[in-house]
Amino acid sequence: MINLGVIGYGYWGPNVVRNFNGIPNAEVVSICDYQQNALKRAKNIYPKTNIISDCREILFSPRIDAVAIVTPVSTHYDIARQALENGKHIFIEKPFTSSVEQAEKLIELAEKKNLKIMVDHTFLFTGAVKKIKQLIDDGTIGDLYYFDSTRVNLGLFQKDVNVVWDLAPHDLSIMDYLFNKNAVAVAATGMAHFDNDLENVAYITVYLSGNLIAHINVNWLSPVKIRMTMIGGCKKMVVWNDLVSDEKLRVYDRGVEPEDKVSAYPLRVNYRSGDMWAPKVEQSEALKEEAEYFIDCIANDKKPFNDGYSGLRVIKMLEATERSIKKGGELVYL
Repeated sequence: MINLGVIGYGYWGPNVVRNFNGIPNAEVVSICDYQQNALKRAKNIYPKTNIISDCREILFSPRIDAVAIVTPVSTHYDIARQALENGKHIFIEKPFTSSVEQAEKLIELAEKKNLKIMVDHTFLFTGAVKKIKQLIDDGTIGDLYYFDSTRVNLGLFQKDVNVVWDLAPHDLSIMDYLFNKNAVAVAATGMAHFDNDLENVAYITVYLSGNLIAHINVNWLSPVKIRMTMIGGCKKMVVWNDLVSDEKLRVYDRGVEPEDKVSAYPLRVNYRSGDMWAPKVEQSEALKEEAEYFIDCIANDKKPFNDGYSGLRVIKMLEATERSIKKGGELVYL
């Protein structure tokens, strides 16, 4: 039995506790939050669980094997460092840390202690992302051209991070997982429309190895909620609309093919327009699969694919994005 402590029972914490408690060989033995209302909610649902307001009781407890950190990103490093120093595996909410330096230190510490780090990039466990990964890996999409994602809605405004650090980790982690290519450079623009100087609208362009380009639009000021991603390849193109209940994925046999170079018009292309189909997508809860995977990695000493290095690559892109925004869209190399 793997005993867990969960630190943070606000927006996402209840989902984390529920899913870890549903795993046969795992149990959440302690829940921590500094807000009394959150503690009352936890106590009502889990009356037999140790409900506390001081996270040190979890971090220093010899009874606890792993810690789930579901707190604001500004607190991630200190909590994670103490957990690792005390011999505990960590499951940590995105984004991994507030800086590249912090992420590198945690990875080094975890490797020294032979402990697991899993960054909660939940979308990697969705049926849609797993299906897209399959289509890429088996060659159905062909050579990849681009990744284009829109993640916009009205709110939820964060107090400690801008829209880039709040929403873009989803798309950057998905892109990193699907393409498995190094990010080379980032150019981004953004705007803060209120007095807190936190950007609420941003447009990010990522240049990757292999002649790949990605564009990500994140926005807290949209009148509508959109969660849509397009991936273009030389054989097929994919549209993922995460807000629809059916046909979340559509695969299009559409594209362009250059004409023979001896043509009088070198830039002329032939357009291909074939069938569209909607592949079947698993409907299981992504966080449940992720929680089970974390426990399996601990129990069987496996390296998670969404480990500290995965989180570090996302943090590098986030830092480059922030520098580019501050420099008015200047290209920033990683």
